[in-house]
Amino acid sequence: MDLGSLYILEYLILILQNNFEIWLLLFPMLIIVELPLYLLVITGIFRWAYRQPPPDPTHFPSISFIITCYGEGDAIQITIDTLVEQVYPGQIEILAVVDGASQNHETYLAAIRSKQQHSSRTDRRIKVIPKWQRGGRVSTLNAGLALAKGQLVINVDGDTSFDNDMAYTMAKVFSSPFTLACGGALRVRNHTTNLLTRMQSLEYMLSMQAGKTGMANWGVLNNISGAFGAFRSQLLKQVGGWDTHTAEDLDLTMRLKQYKVRYPKYRLRFSPHAVGHTDVPDTLKGLIMQRLRWDGDLLFLFLRKHSEGLSPSLLGWGNFIFTLAYGVIQNVLLPIIVAGYTLYILINYPPAFVLALSMMLYSIYLFFSLLFFIVYYGLISERKSDWKAALWLPIYPIYQFIMRLLTAFAMINEVVRRSHEESSMAPWWVLKRGKKF
Repeated sequence: MDLGSLYILEYLILILQNNFEIWLLLFPMLIIVELPLYLLVITGIFRWAYRQPPPDPTHFPSISFIITCYGEGDAIQITIDTLVEQVYPGQIEILAVVDGASQNHETYLAAIRSKQQHSSRTDRRIKVIPKWQRGGRVSTLNAGLALAKGQLVINVDGDTSFDNDMAYTMAKVFSSPFTLACGGALRVRNHTTNLLTRMQSLEYMLSMQAGKTGMANWGVLNNISGAFGAFRSQLLKQVGGWDTHTAEDLDLTMRLKQYKVRYPKYRLRFSPHAVGHTDVPDTLKGLIMQRLRWDGDLLFLFLRKHSEGLSPSLLGWGNFIFTLAYGVIQNVLLPIIVAGYTLYILINYPPAFVLALSMMLYSIYLFFSLLFFIVYYGLISERKSDWKAALWLPIYPIYQFIMRLLTAFAMINEVVRRSHEESSMAPWWVLKRGKKF
């Protein structure tokens, strides 16, 4: 580092030292809210990595895969192929439920062709279920659940493919009679497309695959993904299947947590090595629209639909505290605070101070991102090529900050416009007729 750079660094440090009130505002947020989550996840990952691994299953339960199909076209055949080709000795039933089959005739015909292609497999049963009138994602899942014959039900998206040991890995998790449900890991298939997909790939690795591994091992799994989740079919039917409105996966996870409070031996688990591959938005508009839906749904679920369910008696103290701290405070309130705090700093402080504070925050979050990646790569990742993603880590804190600002906008959008009622996951008449919260 040359003398000019050292001078700039010393100057920035001096500016921060002379603005003590900013430290008082900033560090309580970091220490009280975010640092405990980092510690929880990292210790949970170590706990998972050095646990006694589950034994190989001696019983292979029958599995029903419910594929939600809407507009995939020929790509639905890839999803069906990867499920047929599972290295799994048990029976597999594949239910391709085509929502709005009259409008999505291409997808319906592609699923029929796939069924005919694999008709010789006696241990794989493919059934194509057309829903001629579009009813949305929830009605598609429940239509499949009503016809599912398997002991396990795994819901998957029609644009997702899978490693061929996924079913076997899931069966190992369910070899424990106390596994109530289990989330699967999703990786980004189109990660090399552009900078946006590379950032989302890192996000799936660190926030989703690593984060859920750590949380599940402390019994506070935040969500079982709607794109890839496994359930005991009878228990899933017992809690009512999927419910209308949006964010049906988070809604179901909340109800499963409430169920297991009455049966404390049950666990919600996450399997980082049961792997699916999905495409993420590769345009800025596509990413913004996705996150407006995802983040706005959080406020709807926590503060509207499940407001009365956020109690220790229904969730248990562990999940209640975690949901309050990291479902409501971190994901709903903190982004709004960060956005307001950013605006306050930009208006009231000189550019040199804003630069100094930004560099300090960037360094902190880059450190945690690097730490998470090292833990993820060393203890969870099953692909040696994942190290290449580390080359993009210097940009990742900037991406995280932008996503936080987008989350803040999504929260305001939900409060003002009830944006969950404008979701593409179901027709407007389905969402409008659902119970108001």
